[in-house]
Amino acid sequence: MKIYREIPLTEFEFWAGAKDRVKYLTKEELDQIEQILEEICPEGMSEFEVNDLFWFEEELIAEWLGYEDFDEIMRRNQ
Repeated sequence: MKIYREIPLTEFEFWAGAKDRVKYLTKEELDQIEQILEEICPEGMSEFEVNDLFWFEEELIAEWLGYEDFDEIMRRNQ
């Protein structure tokens, strides 16, 4: 059985590598990413798809936020 629920990214419980990446993002940045995902995935995404996006597509996330790469985001927070 599949159960879908609608929650904001700021309340999503990331795990593994995604959890490590999200800690560098602000609430505003998560809101911005959420808006992009709602536009490109109007049918929604599974929890695994969301988690994998943050875990394995860090460069895409950085690009969406206007950064050269995810390392730039990480350095900003030091």
